[in-house]
Amino acid sequence: MSVDVDALERRAREIRRRVIEVSHNNGVPHLASNLSCIDIIVAAYWGCLRVEADPSNVPRDRFILSKGHAASALYTAFAQLGFLDDKELNTIAKDGSRLAEHPSRKTPGVEAATGSLGHGLGIGIGLALAARLRGQQERVVVLMSDGEQNEGSVWEGAMFAPRHQLSALTAVVDFNGWQATGRSRDVLALEPLADKWRAFGWTVTDVDGHDMGALVDVLNRPAADAPTMIIAHTIKGKGVSFMEDDNNWHYRIPTADEVVAAHRELVGR
Repeated sequence: MSVDVDALERRAREIRRRVIEVSHNNGVPHLASNLSCIDIIVAAYWGCLRVEADPSNVPRDRFILSKGHAASALYTAFAQLGFLDDKELNTIAKDGSRLAEHPSRKTPGVEAATGSLGHGLGIGIGLALAARLRGQQERVVVLMSDGEQNEGSVWEGAMFAPRHQLSALTAVVDFNGWQATGRSRDVLALEPLADKWRAFGWTVTDVDGHDMGALVDVLNRPAADAPTMIIAHTIKGKGVSFMEDDNNWHYRIPTADEVVAAHRELVGR
């Protein structure tokens, strides 16, 4: 697939700008966790997948946001894809909105309700297996967090997918190095994460999670007879100097002045 990497990078900056604005206006937390995975979301939706807002349209590729606390980034991408009106983003996490703080099937484009960490990979495995049984060519991409690797259900999926040679399945870990309460490496011993997934039979690639060209390239590599694991090394709070690698922004809401400062860094105004 031929893509304009510069255009994708501009799109990612605009999504970051809008997510920060929504966090301030609506009091939505998990801002830094949203910012770390936006490049991955942009590379998947604009550089790799055939997606549809209408879930009745098949065959189509599927994207599962297993780290559902990054829903604001997903919704903002949907607005740019035309699945939603941009004005609807102003209702995120408000009573009566179809844009909940974590994704639900009420939202056009959402394939599965997520947010309870550890569930998304199993859902993606089911979708990939179902597509094979239907004889349809469908890619499935599941985006997980590094903290999510603590969940036992993830490792059940890690065993199941290679056993059934689900080559249409790609899992991506947004490895920003943080969990809600501390550094991922201090909460549980994740490393060597790539070797662990490789030992379970996955095709594993490490990538800079903010290198748009590299992300598009690895997402589009021909599949082997095994599922693919991409470990994307990212920065929590990416794109805004005073948010980067600062875990206080896991829950903090930006002030109006901080929104202005962040916008200036992202889009120069």
